[in-house]
Amino acid sequence: MREEEDFIGDNHISLSATTPLLESAFDLSDDKKIESIEKDVFKIMNTLGLDLSDDSLKGTPYRVAKMFVKEIFGGLNPKNKPKTSVFQNNYRYGEMLVEKNITLYSTCEHHLLPIVGKAHVAYISKGNVIGLSKINRIVDYYAKRPQVQERLTMQIVQELQQSMQTEDVACIIDAKHLCVNSRGIRDIDSSTVTSEFGGRFKEESVKQEFLNYIRLKTKF
Repeated sequence: MREEEDFIGDNHISLSATTPLLESAFDLSDDKKIESIEKDVFKIMNTLGLDLSDDSLKGTPYRVAKMFVKEIFGGLNPKNKPKTSVFQNNYRYGEMLVEKNITLYSTCEHHLLPIVGKAHVAYISKGNVIGLSKINRIVDYYAKRPQVQERLTMQIVQELQQSMQTEDVACIIDAKHLCVNSRGIRDIDSSTVTSEFGGRFKEESVKQEFLNYIRLKTKF
């Protein structure tokens, strides 16, 4: 059983675009979750032999618990889901819109180590447009949970498709996984690229246009 868990932990296996959650996931308040996790982190650190009476360490269990609930895993709580401001495309812009180089911080669900990279998102309006910052917020929301990169890419696309009522959405993510870079094979140069193309983005010419926009160097 342990060998199977190790195998899965070193491979990107995603069976669904839905984050696996217990039915009881939101029974506890954030404060209660922090209180419980703080005790667990204390036990882990104590088991490792760390002196938790030391000034530098005694606050760590609480800081980690708060970080888990309020920050890096805050995307698990639907209350934190950004409100998507969708407007009618009154100016009749009919071309592709691309939001590229969106900074992405997530956490690998196999080892709870960081995933750091860039997301590139595009859509073609079918009557609605979305506030640009909302695209960044959607990426950030789904990134703030234990993830595999394939699922994250799909969740971003599906959320925008639903919000904007169009299938014509695409996302590419290029990211480094510290579970690969800092442990195991310890390959510091490799990165992982995933993509999800919906609607017209499955057409080769539209897909290529999106890729060309990503390659453009932004100048200010």
